[in-house]
Amino acid sequence: MSTVRGARERARIEVTAAIKDEAKKQLAAEGAAKLSLRAVARELGMASSAIYRYFPSRDELLTALIVDAYDSVGEIAEAAHRTACADAATHLARWVAVTCAVRDWALAHPHEYALIYGSPVPGYTAPQATIGPASRVGFVLIAVVTDACRTDGLALPPLADDLRAEAERMSADLAPGLPPEAAAPLIAAWSQLFGLISFEIFGQFHRVVEAREVFFREAVTELARTVGLLGARNGARATAGKG
Repeated sequence: MSTVRGARERARIEVTAAIKDEAKKQLAAEGAAKLSLRAVARELGMASSAIYRYFPSRDELLTALIVDAYDSVGEIAEAAHRTACADAATHLARWVAVTCAVRDWALAHPHEYALIYGSPVPGYTAPQATIGPASRVGFVLIAVVTDACRTDGLALPPLADDLRAEAERMSADLAPGLPPEAAAPLIAAWSQLFGLISFEIFGQFHRVVEAREVFFREAVTELARTVGLLGARNGARATAGKG
């Protein structure tokens, strides 16, 4: 019985992978809004009723694709960070390595990138299952800055009074190893990173930025400055880690 069960599980894994692969082709050709379980089944030579045994709805298939995409870019970011740490790279070099790895992934997987960082899919609401995978890149960036804060301190300008309460919440909820002065600019840098990548992926840099890799590296280095990794600017001060 265990042999039969194992064969069935392998077959299910193979069919699930084939469904996802065909769905990715549809994403590339038609976009997420037009993803259709019936169309996927037709291309795979499956009965329409059969595909529902694997994905009961379009939204469940979309969720699986979204989780896979977030996990894929998250794994790339984590691997880049591990390699940089193993090489005893500076905190700035770790930051640049991680952000460049995310950009490289996006350029290699533009349709998956569009699925998770592009326009929302009409009629689809992401479930809780996507939150953990979606946080992986952010947690790598938090780890880089937290380690720098603990070992070297961070050079940051004073926090605006009207932002302090929100920054304290960000620190407590998202980055408990960081002071509020670091948490707020880090969240801003996280969003700006994907803004840079989105402008490139979606063509906003056409005839604006030509040397895009060089431009990106300089831009993320400036982001590193805003999170305190590059030393003080006018009026900045060193901020030690909490705890």
